[in-house]
Amino acid sequence: MLSILVCHSYFLGFDQKQKQRAKPYPPLATLQVASMLRAAGHEVTLFDAMLDDDTSRFERQLDVLKPQLVVCYEDNYNFLSKMCLGRMRRAGCEMLALTHHRGVRSIVGGSDASDAPDVYLSAGADAVLHGEALGTLFALVDRLNADPDAGAAQLSEGLPDLSIAGPGGVVRSVAAGRLPEPPAAPLPAWDLVDVAKYRRTWQRAHGYFSLNMAASRGCSFRCNWCAKPIWGNQYLQRPAREIAAEMLHLRRHYRPDHIWFADDIFGFRVDWVQELAAALAAGGGGIPFTIQLRADLVTERMTAALAAAGCREVWLGAESGSQKILDAMNKGTTVAEIHEARRLLGAAGIRVGFFLQLGYLGEELDDILATRQLVETARPDDIGVSVSYPLPGTKFYEAVKQQLGAKTRWQESNDLEMMFAGTYHSDFYRAVRNLLHDQVTQPGSREVAQRWSSLIANEPAWRNAATTGAPVLDVAGARS
Repeated sequence: MLSILVCHSYFLGFDQKQKQRAKPYPPLATLQVASMLRAAGHEVTLFDAMLDDDTSRFERQLDVLKPQLVVCYEDNYNFLSKMCLGRMRRAGCEMLALTHHRGVRSIVGGSDASDAPDVYLSAGADAVLHGEALGTLFALVDRLNADPDAGAAQLSEGLPDLSIAGPGGVVRSVAAGRLPEPPAAPLPAWDLVDVAKYRRTWQRAHGYFSLNMAASRGCSFRCNWCAKPIWGNQYLQRPAREIAAEMLHLRRHYRPDHIWFADDIFGFRVDWVQELAAALAAGGGGIPFTIQLRADLVTERMTAALAAAGCREVWLGAESGSQKILDAMNKGTTVAEIHEARRLLGAAGIRVGFFLQLGYLGEELDDILATRQLVETARPDDIGVSVSYPLPGTKFYEAVKQQLGAKTRWQESNDLEMMFAGTYHSDFYRAVRNLLHDQVTQPGSREVAQRWSSLIANEPAWRNAATTGAPVLDVAGARS
């Protein structure tokens, strides 16, 4: 069997905003793949980039462990991996170059690799996976195990969801359909992670320790701006009792104070959440947790089930306080549903956060002020604010791709730089972001109200002249 070094390229230290937040989580999808490879009989080690300063330890592991194969499988549950910050892409390519220089074979998987296989093949990868592609990954590993010197064309022949480098450039595989997934390992390879180092980081910054889980993969909704290079429009939910058993395992062996569920949408069905609550209670109780959820899925029954299961915080993808913008996004929710979800959750003692998005196509000052009104009246406990980010493969990206210049990705998550011609310049959206945050932390502040008034009075000066004739997504077409 092969000796395999599994890794990812998300370095917390390369993103100053996330480093200051000091809320790192182990790379869950990477650990799941490591566990599956080990269950198949391979000798598996891990390079976890999250808390490292640079690639030097990865280089040492290559030299000491001398693996036959490197599998760089990004954490697909990390939303920043979907975005692929520029610093992380460079780190991933540096790791592939170090691997290639030593004559070690490598396979890459992740959102950015799926979208830009040429970048990773040029850096030295032997093969790039498209999507989750677990069946293809294991077929490649089996072929390398049988013939470690097999060429890329021989390795990829007949396999789906795969790109290799050919004489004329990238060669995308052509196959009838996806391969079946290999059997899932019961638990991620937590034993390969330096959990104590994560614990120290959390305890120093926040006084408690949080770990991550995932109860599902993907999302079946079709917001125009949300890229789905890994799971497409699938929603694949694990059995509730399996999730309960995993949480109880973490409680016994690692003692976290809190769990972050990385699902795009947690629970989905009330009966599933009720079953989870019952299984946790039968096991002696779970761990307080935070989730992401859609406003239109929050009902009285769902709220009661979440509270019974131990949910302490819900982040809603509110996006905007303007119904016009929600419709343009094909979000499928209403402002009234956001208010009602916040009311129900708050009444049950569950904290509520809003994810908000500024700068979407067609957004004007009135729409931004509607978002301000939403925050002012709904009074979420916290918010996260971003600007619309064109991700390849989305209708939103197709509408603005002709406007994209040299900068097509953020370098760090705090960049908040408009990459297309929005209604306003980037500094305007940064100012709105700051005001919205201050509105949450300083409700009723006269100083914040004065800053809003000043911003509104000077709004024409912030307008982007390039938006004249800018594209606007056809709402009817978006829903078709």
